[in-house]
Amino acid sequence: MPPEKLHAAQSAVFGAQETNGSARDRHSAPWPGTLTFKMGTYNSRKALARISARFDSSAIELLPRILLARLPTDFSTAPHWTPPPPTRYSNHPSTGVPSRDIRRHTTRILKMATVTAMPSGSHQEHHGLSFWMDRVIKELESVRSSPDADAVHDLRVAIRRCRSVAAVMEEVDPDPAWPAMRKVARKLFRGLGALRDAQVMDAWVKKLAPETDAVRTYLQTAFESNEPKLRENALRVADRFDQKAWKRLDRTLSQRSRLVPVGSLAAECLALERFESTRELHAKALRTERPKPWHALRIGLKRFRYTVESLLPEHYAAWSDNLKRLQDTLGEMHDLDVLAEVVKKSDFLETEDCLKLWQENIKRERNDRIETYRRLTLGKTSLWNIWRSGLPTNGRIEAAALARLRATARAVDPHVRRTSQTSRIAVALFDALKRAGSAPAPAFSCAALRRVLLFAARLHGVGDTDAGKSPQKAARKFLLGLTIPPGWSNEDWELLALAVRYHRGAEPRAKDGPFSKLSAEQQNSVRALAGVLRLARALRKCGVVSGAGIKAEKSTDAIVLRVPGLVDDLETVARLAAGKHLLEDRLGMPLILKATAKPEKVLALSPRQAPEFSVIASD
Repeated sequence: MPPEKLHAAQSAVFGAQETNGSARDRHSAPWPGTLTFKMGTYNSRKALARISARFDSSAIELLPRILLARLPTDFSTAPHWTPPPPTRYSNHPSTGVPSRDIRRHTTRILKMATVTAMPSGSHQEHHGLSFWMDRVIKELESVRSSPDADAVHDLRVAIRRCRSVAAVMEEVDPDPAWPAMRKVARKLFRGLGALRDAQVMDAWVKKLAPETDAVRTYLQTAFESNEPKLRENALRVADRFDQKAWKRLDRTLSQRSRLVPVGSLAAECLALERFESTRELHAKALRTERPKPWHALRIGLKRFRYTVESLLPEHYAAWSDNLKRLQDTLGEMHDLDVLAEVVKKSDFLETEDCLKLWQENIKRERNDRIETYRRLTLGKTSLWNIWRSGLPTNGRIEAAALARLRATARAVDPHVRRTSQTSRIAVALFDALKRAGSAPAPAFSCAALRRVLLFAARLHGVGDTDAGKSPQKAARKFLLGLTIPPGWSNEDWELLALAVRYHRGAEPRAKDGPFSKLSAEQQNSVRALAGVLRLARALRKCGVVSGAGIKAEKSTDAIVLRVPGLVDDLETVARLAAGKHLLEDRLGMPLILKATAKPEKVLALSPRQAPEFSVIASD
């Protein structure tokens, strides 16, 4: 093969790297660390042919030979471990200390020249709760064999991810397995904390001062003398960890976690709740330099990050770098705060000037990280603004909140289908009363009250699992214990809880405890909402399964409700009389329910026209 032709083909594929005869020698040309082709299939001769449009014919003919000539003798296209990215921060001019993440350093470095296939539109692999619970077991074995800094850190990170997901799922699903998992992991997590803190402090001391520094020598000696005891305690806690209980919880919670589908509106709502709570911590931290608010912000950001990671993988793929960067910055601030306390409480009295210099250096490093955090989170390009724009806004907030509460209803309500039927009938009744000439009561013209009814109708069955004699009271107590969804006020949520409380059983009375604390307008709203739910529940028991076709007509002395499919018999009359009483009392006039024919579901289709053919004799 002519050398010039080979050189031309190599230049077409890899670009001209050198001139003259040196470019012809394949051993002298630098080989890229990773050659990536973005395509829909794995690398093969057929796959390589798909990029042929980028090269001329001579390069296409020589492409396989060029690749084989430049690739190492032993290589694989199988998945391989990717080394961590280089540190983002340069050395601080004040101390020369590299501002990298000491808490997450690793010595596992692997570099290979490989050809990696990347499917078009690929994103980070999603790891759910089951993955991280299994990861805890694997990292636990590593700690038991050698409790070094990396092993302890990786185990604590896996535990923290599991506990963060459990905390957010508890807001949707009250199943006792969630707090049980957090309790089992808490002992192990805390048992490793002292050893992890000592390891982190030792790493910081080595970075902040030279070996000849007297304070460094003193602190390192203290850490080394305490390390055997801390390692022994960590190993004892690791040995006591109940793996069987953990695996049982894994099987249970892998099913319960499906109540909130990944990427769903309910997942977005939970992420939005975490975002709002973390942003409040952000605002508090910016008003002070005290360590406690910044530590609370660090914990809140971790919870937000792990919620997005587990429930919104597409969002996490776009936000992960910045989330990690902020978390690392806040983590380094916390490390420096802990180190400052260690230096302050130490009994090293050889020289006060040396201790003072250490405190000044720690403060300077901490201030640098505060400025980094402010630069990333303030102004028009604030990361908080970017993250908020990717979460539900305006009308989607209400839809997301409803999806979240539907997930709660699926988790708690043993009769979801029955509740859905009652919900549809209740909303249809509310809308029919609103359209009835002039509204019979101001409440039925209020859009905010309709939203309360919709949510109350979806949640009125959450107390049915309670073994007590008053499921409606249990439902109110349960609802008041939930986190209020985004876009809701405390007042509206209390109305919802009381509407569910009085949707069955005794009617509300002015002297009832929670009901008596409401204003007259709020009491009327509760009567209207509970009255609609009572009537909808009675209609469902009478055989009405849908709210389609329900109409209301207002006359001078009554309101006539026409309900398709209503059966006219004595049992129905008695049941409806009890079900409509509260609503009649609120409207101030009788309700007359009349049966009408069900609307036909059959659609008349026009007959198919037969195609016309023209038969012409051919030669």
